[in-house]
Amino acid sequence: MANTGDSIGGVEPVAPHPVQLRQMGPGSLGIVWSDAHHSLLGVRRLRLECRCSLCVDEWTRERTLREEAVPQDVRPRKIEPVGKYAFRIDWSDGHTTGIYTFEALRRLCECPQCKKA
Repeated sequence: MANTGDSIGGVEPVAPHPVQLRQMGPGSLGIVWSDAHHSLLGVRRLRLECRCSLCVDEWTRERTLREEAVPQDVRPRKIEPVGKYAFRIDWSDGHTTGIYTFEALRRLCECPQCKKA
């Protein structure tokens, strides 16, 4: 029986999740998802999209991270899974508190297919 994405017997479909993560070049990461989508993410943009309380005010949701404070050559030094829903990235600029949910990573995809959408 084909999975149509609808609930079957009260069980919700599983959201796509990363099955492979790798550095694609000095400025990009690649993610292969369980639904076979291939994401491409610019690492500096990813760093600038951090939603932790050091980068975004918890009460106002205003960005406190200044773009000019993030080096052009920022790179992930270590990427670790957080449960079954996110990655935590240690950045070369010393930032270590950001958690990037799988949903956010998918939304930030910069592949040609997602850029069109």
